[in-house]
This record gives sequence, structure tokens and C-alpha cells, in this order.
Amino acid sequence: MPPRLRRLVAAVGVLAFLTVYIWAVISIGDYLPRAWWIDLLFYGVAGTAWGLPLIPLLRWAEQGGRRK
Repeated sequence: MPPRLRRLVAAVGVLAFLTVYIWAVISIGDYLPRAWWIDLLFYGVAGTAWGLPLIPLLRWAEQGGRRK
């Protein structure tokens, strides 16, 4: 697969994942007890954890772009 197509597929995948992830975080956040520190902790972790599942996709998108 050409590198440009890989990057396009990865970009669409990232957008789709983030759409579902943000919807899930907001939905789960509705069930949390109402305390500012719980919101801070939950949204702080959720706001930084989104990158972990995307690392394999981004690595895949960049693996074919290197020239020898």
C-alpha cells in the first residue's frame, strides 16, 4: 500500500476512533458522582489516555514511508 494511502486510512481511523472515544468518555462521565475532584481525575486521565490505542495505527501508517 502506498504511503499516502496508508496515511489517509490512518487519518480516517483516528477521526473515527476519536468520535467514538469522546462519545464514550462523555457518556461514562454522566454516571460519575458529582464532585469536582472526580471530574478532574476522570477527564484528566481520559484526556491523556486516548493516544495509547492510536500508537499502533500511527506506526503502521508510517512504516511504509521510509526509504532505504
